[in-house]
Amino acid sequence: MTENKRLFRSRNNRIFCGVCGGIGEYLGVDANVIRIAAVLLSCTGTGVIAYIIGAVILPER
Repeated sequence: MTENKRLFRSRNNRIFCGVCGGIGEYLGVDANVIRIAAVLLSCTGTGVIAYIIGAVILPER
């Protein structure tokens, strides 16, 4: 059987909106790794826009 995985904002592993925590839970990696990647992407400006879009679009679990 295949498990039906869905991407949600995390309720438990959140700092701002839970976007990085939710992506970390979905991918099965530590949320801090995703947060570091988000910080590095935010230096280019793309990460900030992607985080805001994720916070608006992703539903909360």
